[in-house]
Amino acid sequence: MSQIEAAVAAYTNFMWGLPLVILLVGGGLFFMVHSRLRHFRYFSHSFALLRGKYDDRSDAISGDISHYRALATALAGTMGLGNITGVAVAITIGGPGAVFWMWVTAIVGISTKFYTASLAIMYRGEDDSGKLQGGPMYVIREGLGRKWLPLAWMFAIAGMVGTLPIFQVNQLVQILRNVVAIPAGFATSDNHFSFDLVTGIVLALVMLTVAVGKVKRVSAVAGKMVPSMVIFYFLITGVLLARHIGEIPAMFALIFTDAFSGQAVSGGVLGAVILIGVQRGAFSNEAGIGTESLAHGAAKTNEPTREGLVAMIGPIADTLIVCTCTAMALLVTGVWKGDAVVGISLATQAYEQVFPGFGAYLLLIMVVVLSTTTILTYWYYGSKCMGFLFGSAKQKYYMYAYMGLITVGAVVSLDVVINLLDGMYATMAIPTMISTLLLAPKVKKVASDYFSRLDAGEFDLPPAEFDSEAATERVA
Repeated sequence: MSQIEAAVAAYTNFMWGLPLVILLVGGGLFFMVHSRLRHFRYFSHSFALLRGKYDDRSDAISGDISHYRALATALAGTMGLGNITGVAVAITIGGPGAVFWMWVTAIVGISTKFYTASLAIMYRGEDDSGKLQGGPMYVIREGLGRKWLPLAWMFAIAGMVGTLPIFQVNQLVQILRNVVAIPAGFATSDNHFSFDLVTGIVLALVMLTVAVGKVKRVSAVAGKMVPSMVIFYFLITGVLLARHIGEIPAMFALIFTDAFSGQAVSGGVLGAVILIGVQRGAFSNEAGIGTESLAHGAAKTNEPTREGLVAMIGPIADTLIVCTCTAMALLVTGVWKGDAVVGISLATQAYEQVFPGFGAYLLLIMVVVLSTTTILTYWYYGSKCMGFLFGSAKQKYYMYAYMGLITVGAVVSLDVVINLLDGMYATMAIPTMISTLLLAPKVKKVASDYFSRLDAGEFDLPPAEFDSEAATERVA
């Protein structure tokens, strides 16, 4: 390992160490206490917002996309390899108990996302073309003032680099190669450059056709594909769990007991179990990282609390539900006890065990769709960061470079680049959490006002004023 690779790896390991865990989890606990959990009482209202019941399509309302599409875009960025590979890594390294600490991260992340998404609407700012934009960099500039701009630049630089597609594409092509190309004779384990290159070019062209439509097209694609794949995953995982139904209670018990003993894999080192669980949980739901604010900041609403309520569904969907499905699949099938494979290959073993001969293909469908939507969402995040730093006119150059890197990511595997991306992702959490902690009183004040008006029936609409057909179309 060269000195540069060692330095980048050390930086990434430090960034995803104890200080960031304290900032993310401690910050989330603070938001729970600060809010007195009031937003938890309005989950039914969150789903009403997703159905479009309170949508206002007036030109006076700022934003580009509906609440539903904003959440779908945010979920497209979080639901991907992290929900499958990340869980497998967590269990392999930290044991079943790591899953419990992923749940803890998700629970505190509900409050974190409520605060960050509310701020994304409260402090939208104009870019150099006069268009309103949301995201942590605008929250910092508009909410804290220009003396805090270095924090905004820090987020934008880290966001522009950290959301590059190299890792996602590399892993996606690897899965396609191992499951499809090599068995079919299109490639071998030693000579697969041509297959990787062609796959990368095709992926880049497909992504480009969607990316040129910007956030409206990205959100439209995410709005259709993400829910479909989640339902598909529930179905195949439901069959898997049904065939091992007798082992489910014991596995849940193992998760809880190992969470406080750490003896299943990590040799009794409880701190290691907690650390890996929190790390993987943060990768899974991205609460406090700030990327979710880039999506939620584009929602068409002038009520910040509404988007906060919608955003808090994210950690429930991607960590408490999808990641739990993955964890139980690995545990009840017993594949987690093996030493030969890790990551996506471990998950493939679990599904092949229940669906011999085609389990890998079922999982492949899930991974391909969620990975491509993640790549699209990351492009949107990175382009917004570049627009903030260099002007909206320069975003097109980021798009072309991004699509080029899709092809590069398909044919190379650079550990230093992957570590750099992970390190930049962690770096985004620092300005996001600092600004959110400083502006938390503003969120609480706005939320209290909104909840008071909601409880007083101010937003109740006569049935004739609710366009159910349009709402159904948005959810579909």
